[in-house]
Amino acid sequence: MYKLLTIKDTVRVPPRRFGEELDKVIVSEYESTSAGMIDKNVGIILAVNKVKNTGEGKIVMGDGAVYYECLLEVLVYQPRLNEVVEGIVTEITEFGAFVNFGPMDGLVHVSQVTEDFVGYDMKNASLVGKESKKILKKDDMVRARIVSVSLKPRFSDSKVGLTMRQPYLGKLDWLEDERKRLDEVKNKKTGDIEKK
Repeated sequence: MYKLLTIKDTVRVPPRRFGEELDKVIVSEYESTSAGMIDKNVGIILAVNKVKNTGEGKIVMGDGAVYYECLLEVLVYQPRLNEVVEGIVTEITEFGAFVNFGPMDGLVHVSQVTEDFVGYDMKNASLVGKESKKILKKDDMVRARIVSVSLKPRFSDSKVGLTMRQPYLGKLDWLEDERKRLDEVKNKKTGDIEKK
């Protein structure tokens, strides 16, 4: 879930930037050091929207920079359990599909792709349903639900588990085909009732 949060932090302004507009420098310096960072309580810091308040600058001995304590309005992303996300499949492996949704990737395990048994087609780098013949491959758009979240300070250590085994989840093409099929069934039933 994307959120705008107000956070309190200290921002270092180097001497080479002393003549510039302070708020712009604070935004630039904070984003250069903190954008993309993961905080377990806040989420992934994406951008600074604005500087709400800047305290008095402090100079630390031995460092020519000035340190400002600031209130910053930041845009963050916090993956939440049961959140429904849409993303693009970035990689298919024999154990599942990696899906990029916004600033991070999640894994849809093969057991969570469809209700059908899914096998890995190495030749075409895709996952294929045994009975349904549904195919999932790289660059497909999907809708999934977050079922597990483990945020660590580094992206490579963070994990998000996804499922597509519930109604209205899965490859967007599958969902559109299912909607058309249901519309046909509904129209057929309506036509049968009108004939009576």
